[in-house]
Amino acid sequence: MTSRTIGIIMNGVSGRMGYRQHLVRSILAIRDQGGVELPDGSRVTVRPLLVGRNEQKLAELAAKHGIEDFTTDLDAALADPQWEIYADFLVTKARASALRKAIAAGKTIYTEKPTAETAEEAFELARLAASAGVRTGVVHDKLYLPGLQKLRRLIDSGFFGRILSVRGEFGYWVFEGDWQPAQRPSWNYRTEDGGGIIVDMFPHWNYVIENLFGPVRSVYAQASVHIPRRWDEQGAPYEATAEDAAYGIFELDGGIVAQINSSWTVRVDRNELVEFQVDGTHGSAVVGLFGCRIQPRNATPKPVWNPDLADDHDYDADWVDVPTNEVFQNGFKQQWEEFLVSHVLDTPYEFDLAAGARGVQLAEAGLRSSREGRKVALEPGGALDSLDSVDSRESLDTLESLDVVES
Repeated sequence: MTSRTIGIIMNGVSGRMGYRQHLVRSILAIRDQGGVELPDGSRVTVRPLLVGRNEQKLAELAAKHGIEDFTTDLDAALADPQWEIYADFLVTKARASALRKAIAAGKTIYTEKPTAETAEEAFELARLAASAGVRTGVVHDKLYLPGLQKLRRLIDSGFFGRILSVRGEFGYWVFEGDWQPAQRPSWNYRTEDGGGIIVDMFPHWNYVIENLFGPVRSVYAQASVHIPRRWDEQGAPYEATAEDAAYGIFELDGGIVAQINSSWTVRVDRNELVEFQVDGTHGSAVVGLFGCRIQPRNATPKPVWNPDLADDHDYDADWVDVPTNEVFQNGFKQQWEEFLVSHVLDTPYEFDLAAGARGVQLAEAGLRSSREGRKVALEPGGALDSLDSVDSRESLDTLESLDVVES
């Protein structure tokens, strides 16, 4: 049986996401299982090259995981033909310039999101890659969650009939950092460092909505800084300039309305940290990271509003668990395997830089909606309906006019 080794430049693996999900749970897991099998029975294996600014940290990671190659010289790595794929897990501010270098070098690209700080630049990167004939992939990990794969199965089976609405709740309480350490990095709460929950989560919501329910046509959002003062990793107080909560209403093709709340200032009273309820004419579903419960039309109770009497009906008991019926693997790893196969076989890959740019576009529209206090329409190709009145080059991290709501 023949095999082919793919050299992968992994830039930014010292960060939490780059290390845990992409290096350890994806690329090293693929390496340790002997690669990925192709349709003809041959296999493709992987060889990572760790890239970063701190040589000592890279050396420690390489030694810990049996990796031979690491460097602080990205340009040299991009110039070396043995490395076919460039994978980017840098902070958002550093991503676009690195992607431009990779495109110029003709590397296949796989990247985290947001792909750029502005929709304009994100779409420009997509066009540059397409013109250069460079294959690209953007992480769409939420689509691979067991709960959302079960939801996909329900949609494909016609369970819902006509889908009417989607309601999502995401978030948890992130400690301020004064009396116990915060469980998210402090830069998440500083606009000047690329922070904010809209930039972080709206790109996710875009591809989830787009691939399960249809394209987003407009957004109305409220961004809020509920906790304006936090403490960083050294225990020093700082002003939180980026929103820690966002409340969005999204209009989709076909009249579907999606409402998703994203918050780092909410205490969890649900089964999982993210849950979506999908309601249709023939049935409803409540979906989380792993679980999926359904209530079909012919098993729906008939509640009657009566505020004068306590309601002792057990509404939870009206829902039925959807069986797993298959083995789900880590979503990051599964997408990596699919992308590697697409790279080797030279087949189209739908989750490309254009798809990533649409996520940046939604985040930009959400921030604009919050600033202007109105619904913002999205147009194909990156345009927003307010480009005549607002500079289209406005960065996601330019939030001087964002109202700060103190707790």
